[in-house]
Amino acid sequence: MERSRIAVFPLPCKGRIPNFSGAFAAAEKLRQLQEWQKAKVIFANPDSPQQKVRENALLDGKVLIMASPRLKRGFILINPAKVKGKERFASTIKGAFKFGTETRSFPKPDLIVEGSVAVDLHGHRLGKGHGYGDVEISILKKMFGEIPIATTVHDMQVVEAVPFEEKDEKVFIIVTPTRVIRTTVQKT
Repeated sequence: MERSRIAVFPLPCKGRIPNFSGAFAAAEKLRQLQEWQKAKVIFANPDSPQQKVRENALLDGKVLIMASPRLKRGFILINPAKVKGKERFASTIKGAFKFGTETRSFPKPDLIVEGSVAVDLHGHRLGKGHGYGDVEISILKKMFGEIPIATTVHDMQVVEAVPFEEKDEKVFIIVTPTRVIRTTVQKT
């Protein structure tokens, strides 16, 4: 992604969910989906490429649940009514800690949005390698049952096959700047 000049700050990409040119377009495309429009509560990971996803959730009046980085401080709930006019800052990690509430008790998310290093058409996603995305999803599933899972990525991050283990969580919807892909994962 760096060689192709589609990776953007923060750089280098190694060791993180890569931010990419087109992340805002992918967030806007996600915003058009029925799953998004029906959702009252959105869970989103704290990585840079999903910042616009988090901002859109607040702009659209949705309760935002965000994992703290590396889950060190659990989850953060941000009430959109309390951040009117400050949605952009509130959707950053620093802003979430300022305007949000650290909590382990929150309403059921209607949609989970995770970042990915790579994803395939079968819904297998590759994260940073520390397992935090899988842990976040696993916690939410234990608390609430099945929830649709989406990822926003650059088209280049959609690959033929991603290595996976059976315990790895899968995504249902892949959103890129140019397309929406429904994976072969069937919701139970």
